[in-house]
Amino acid sequence: MQISKDMLIGELIQLDQGIIPILLGSGMHCIGCPSAQGESLEEACMVHGLDANELESAINEYLATK
Repeated sequence: MQISKDMLIGELIQLDQGIIPILLGSGMHCIGCPSAQGESLEEACMVHGLDANELESAINEYLATK
């Protein structure tokens, strides 16, 4: 299973709750925010000044270990 940066934050969390610590660790502390649920990973990265490709890779590496 792999994710893409155009997936919504809400979709990622529903997919696997283990993604939450990865997001929090990268500086996204608004995971519970209603607007964050409707943002794509790429949009959220833009808001937080993060590299969407790096975060996408980190999440996919985590999912590959499951």
